[in-house]
Amino acid sequence: MELRELRAFVAVVEEGGLSAAARRLHVSQPALSQTVSGLERQVGVRLLVRGSTGVHATEAGTALLGEARAVLARHDQALRVMAGYACPGSGALRIGIPLELPAGLLDPALAELAVAHPDTRVQVRHLSTAEQLEALRAGELDVGLLRERPSGPEFDALLVVRETLGVLLAAEQAAELAGPDGIALDALGALQWVGFPRSDSPAWYDELTAILRGHGLDLGPEAPQGQALIADVKLAAVVSGRTFALAPPGWQQLLPDHVTWSPLVGHPLVRRTWAVWPADSRRRDLGRFIAALDRSAAGRPRPRTEWAPGGR
Repeated sequence: MELRELRAFVAVVEEGGLSAAARRLHVSQPALSQTVSGLERQVGVRLLVRGSTGVHATEAGTALLGEARAVLARHDQALRVMAGYACPGSGALRIGIPLELPAGLLDPALAELAVAHPDTRVQVRHLSTAEQLEALRAGELDVGLLRERPSGPEFDALLVVRETLGVLLAAEQAAELAGPDGIALDALGALQWVGFPRSDSPAWYDELTAILRGHGLDLGPEAPQGQALIADVKLAAVVSGRTFALAPPGWQQLLPDHVTWSPLVGHPLVRRTWAVWPADSRRRDLGRFIAALDRSAAGRPRPRTEWAPGGR
């Protein structure tokens, strides 16, 4: 069994289907299906079954899932440890970040980096995923925090955040639509989504809009290129009651009284953030930062959100 086969199998089980797993891995669905079928031939048992609610692991598949996760975790940990011994970093460590990140993700990693490599200066830039990829390829960034994992061998990547998105609505609108478990995504069909330009993060945009359309939502015209979906834009747009915006629980922006955040029933939207860096990098300070970021992500508690229908 190869690592790529194990990663493919784990992705299919975690995503509950080949289509979502293919988007996550940035491969075609036929190629992913062939990889999983090849793995089943190698082990000689059926690992996955398709049902009305998606793809599920068989008893043998469940056993392999635990082993595969352990193997992949040890492999990734070995890479991170070795990166710290490769060669010393120097000068500035240039980090790209998106507009929204969970509180407490970066601070512990940067603090550990400052102790281990006091000579390293940190430069942080707010950039979209597409802009970060361009800067990484141009040698203008050392590491980026992206909404999608790039394909190909030129970059290494580590999943650092999975955020279950909820919805921002005018308070009166939320009170009308909310049920005991939140708001159903298909209940937003009469509203317009306050979105971001596809050019900012094509793979994440396609995944997100496919789910929205699958629930019967009319997305309207695409946001113009260059429009930054900052917090003020989201809040100003939803006040009218004719639009909705997406945000994670524990969103750092203070909500005004006339805007409320609600969870989505069934948690259909998950936003992932990947740390991405050049595969040929040998900077020890970068290796230390990635390892610290991984520990920070693993130790960060899940956001606790108190919510009641119509409440803030």
